[in-house]
Amino acid sequence: MAMMLLLRGAELSTAQSDQYLQAESQELVALANQARAQAGVPSVKWDPALAQAALKHTRRMVSEGGAIQHDYPGELILSERAGLSGAHFNLIEENIAVGPTSGEIHDAWMHSKLHRENMLNPEVNRIGIAVIARRGVLYATADFTRAVEAYSPSQVEGQVETLVARNGVKVIADHSLAREACTVNRGFPRVENGSQPSFVMRWQDSDLSHLPENLVQQLASKRFHEAAVGTCPASGEAGTFTAYRVAVLLY
Repeated sequence: MAMMLLLRGAELSTAQSDQYLQAESQELVALANQARAQAGVPSVKWDPALAQAALKHTRRMVSEGGAIQHDYPGELILSERAGLSGAHFNLIEENIAVGPTSGEIHDAWMHSKLHRENMLNPEVNRIGIAVIARRGVLYATADFTRAVEAYSPSQVEGQVETLVARNGVKVIADHSLAREACTVNRGFPRVENGSQPSFVMRWQDSDLSHLPENLVQQLASKRFHEAAVGTCPASGEAGTFTAYRVAVLLY
């Protein structure tokens, strides 16, 4: 859930105005991790891609000059900003604020129920924060995500092949039919010469540490002796949430 907060207070010195403040950004990270430790949840790690997305949005807040917002006209939404900056995730949250100091911004977030929930969410493990000084105050954006492992297509296929092989089924080296099957939502690939698959499983997920339960059951049935694995671009997720689309053919 994305959240915003507007604070009012003492002005910064002229020398601090209109600058990207790395020290204040890192202070907010440290304060967030202190609060998470006190709450008994794991710390979050710095993500440069998230920080870049946060900086772009903070600059937009500064340039608008009015009430701060999460999405301005013509601007990408939060998940798109983070995804196109290079972050890989399947959960994202955002806090924004205007205030006199980073410490007071953190304190205000901690005393706001929804902002506090974002910061202390045990499901997130990455953070990117950007702070800019302008007009005598600090503009801050904090993005939190649950990171997803970034795999190349060959790594996706290799990971799934390893899981399939653990179930005692031989993996075929040729990926072409499985990749073709991956691109459609139903039916078997057309085979001119060779065996037709008896079962096709297609799915899309950000977690490749396990196979779908239906596929596990099919492999456990001992009815199949060979499998082909293929991947293709995920549908509906490009540039936002990270997901991998996979097809497994069983023979």
